[in-house]
Amino acid sequence: MTATFSAIPAEALRLTDLLDAVAERQRRDFGHMASEAKADGSLITACDRWSDETLVQGLGQLYPGEGVLSEEGRKLVPSSSAYWVVDPLDGTTNFAAGIPYWAISMARFEGGVPVLAVLDVPPLRQRIIAVRGVGAWRNGKPLKPPGHEAQAAGCASLCSRSIGVLQKLPDRRFPGKIRLLGVASLNLVSVAMGQTVMALEATPKIWDLAAAWLVLSELQCPLRWLVRSPEQLVPGDDHGSTDFPVLAASSPEALERFMPWAEALLQG
Repeated sequence: MTATFSAIPAEALRLTDLLDAVAERQRRDFGHMASEAKADGSLITACDRWSDETLVQGLGQLYPGEGVLSEEGRKLVPSSSAYWVVDPLDGTTNFAAGIPYWAISMARFEGGVPVLAVLDVPPLRQRIIAVRGVGAWRNGKPLKPPGHEAQAAGCASLCSRSIGVLQKLPDRRFPGKIRLLGVASLNLVSVAMGQTVMALEATPKIWDLAAAWLVLSELQCPLRWLVRSPEQLVPGDDHGSTDFPVLAASSPEALERFMPWAEALLQG
């Protein structure tokens, strides 16, 4: 990375070399990876597996004794007082299809909530870091809350499994320009970056949302957990198939404006 990270707490900088190595390997592999379907229908490549193994091994060296829950590895909540939640390559479908938009998502949990988060976007060479109670940065520059000036005509992010809510409220005009980015973590964090005014995710797993959750929180973007909250995960629980439907918005006003479509998501 060429950015200057002088403003970021040293704890976050410990991950720089590890993330640089994984991001560079992913950029080299992009466009050259065959994919296969997993049991849940999602895709995986050899690069996903290599990235997962490398990140888990690297975290073990940097943070001895801290467990790791990862998409391609152990999905049990670790029993250590601090642990990591990792998605080594969020957006495998994009990656395998030759669409240059995916992310590496990592978050360190303490007391049941993320306290350090990193979202690296290798194709854009962007790295977003958040530290609980301290702030958030993109490529070393502090990020500011998106504020309360977002207009109803702003972009709104839906995932492929939430797009059906538009049909459930046929008599109501959707208050945004729809975008489907194909990367759950970046869909959510797009709100914090001021790129969208809302993101609705129907089936995110804990590794999809862990890092984005902290970035959103640090930039004062309200979240509404629609079924269950990921706070206070129980050690030993298997979250390989647990969904955490969520609505994220740029302001409380935007949250309320889009709530009817979030509630429609829960309709049978």
